[in-house]
This record gives sequence, structure tokens and C-alpha cells, in this order.
Amino acid sequence: MSRKNVSVVLVHGAWADGSSWAKVIGPLAAEGIRVLAAPLPLTSFAEDTAALERALERVSGTVVLVGHACAGAVIAATRNENVKALVYVAALAPDEGETVADVFYRTEPHPSAPKLAPDNHGLIYLPEEAFAAAFAQNASADELALLLAVQRPISPACITVPVSRPLWKDRPTWFLVAQQDRMIVHDTQRFMAERMHARVRSHPVDHAPIVSDQRLMDFVSYAPGEVANFLEEKRDDRDQVSFRRRRRLGQLQRLSMTRSSPTVVKQIGVQ
Repeated sequence: MSRKNVSVVLVHGAWADGSSWAKVIGPLAAEGIRVLAAPLPLTSFAEDTAALERALERVSGTVVLVGHACAGAVIAATRNENVKALVYVAALAPDEGETVADVFYRTEPHPSAPKLAPDNHGLIYLPEEAFAAAFAQNASADELALLLAVQRPISPACITVPVSRPLWKDRPTWFLVAQQDRMIVHDTQRFMAERMHARVRSHPVDHAPIVSDQRLMDFVSYAPGEVANFLEEKRDDRDQVSFRRRRRLGQLQRLSMTRSSPTVVKQIGVQ
């Protein structure tokens, strides 16, 4: 399978929208890979997962899901059969029965992390100064201005709902650990990546490398090729098993025709 036959669906987290993936979308599209940025309402976990399902309906064939931050929980909630791999970018990955908040507050926060609380409408905005202090401290002034201008608030209902069995238990996963992350501390990311047995890459990047660091492009671009190779190997394995099964059945048929003893047939067996 060619990597060009793998579609990539990008899912943003809190205080962001699909435009946060701009530096990833262009290069992937230039390589002939179909890319879609799924918009999340950030109004509740159920509504976020429903929005992702609608986006996935627009994509056919093999899909790699890529989630940033709290979208890590959303991408693991899908049951779409076309999704063959998950990629986590400084993301949160609660296990069954856990909430996003459980893993987010698993350890002491970074000293520069902002204090978060709902406003009068029950929505959580990221304080303006937190973009430069913790969310994307490595971003340029122009990048920070864009992040601030397009930020979307998140409802507590997105992060306080226990999740069901996550898809990362049944699919291959990749995880970019952001060593300079001040929103989701490095140790928490490493814990989640190891728990899901992900293929891990660790880089000295901030919480939003999708905006502030071009090296993310190499990480995301790497996944479609790896998934294509992985699926090709699985297909070859299935072909080998099928070949052995057919060969053994043929042996049984020949033995039956020659009226071989039951003992001989049993020795060959069918697996």
C-alpha cells in the first residue's frame, strides 16, 4: 500500500481551531496525501466525538487520525473501521473510566501553567498572557497573534466525562512527547505514551508544535508511510496463513481420497 492511499484527519484541541494545522496541511497535500482538519465544537465530549464522526464520513479508505491536546481523547472514541492508526501530538489519552481532566491533572502543573476557570457562560478561555507563557512559548509574535485571535473556548463537559474503551488499545499508535510543554507536563505525556505502547518520539518543543515548530511536519508525515507498511505486513501475514491453511486442507483432501488412516490425518491437522 502506498502512503498516498492513506488519508490524514487532523483534530484540534482546546483554544484552537482547524487553522492551527496550517503548517501541516500544506506539506502533506503537496505529497499527494488527502488531508482533512475536523472542526470540533468544544461544547461537550459527546458533541466533539459526533463532529469527528461526521468528518470521517467524508473520507474513504484507510485513515490516520491525528489529535492534539484534549483531542487525544476524541480520536480514541471513534469506532470508524477505516481508522487504522492514531497519532498523538502532546495529547491527552485517558484510559477506560478516566476523564480528560484526570490525566491532565495527574501531576503538579508547570509553574507557568495558567489557572483555568469557566466564565459567566460556563466556558473556559485561555488567558491572553498564557499563549506566550505556556501554550506556545516558542511561537513567533505573528503566530501568537493568530492563536489569540482564533481561540475557541472549551466547555468543562468536554473534559469531565469518563471515556469508554479507547481505540488506542486496538490500533497502532504514535506519540510526540513535547519536552518543553507547560500545559501537559512531560512526565504525564511519557506516562500515557508508555501505557498505550506507542511508538514515541520526544522533541524539545512546546505544547503547540503544530504552530511553532516545523519538525512536527516530519513526525506527522512519517505516520502515513509507517501505517501503509504496517498494513502491508499484516496483509502479507494473512496471505501466508491463508496459504498454509489451503496447503494443509489440500493434504487432507488427498489423504481422504487415498483413505488414509485417521491417525495420519490428525497428525497433519488444520490451524
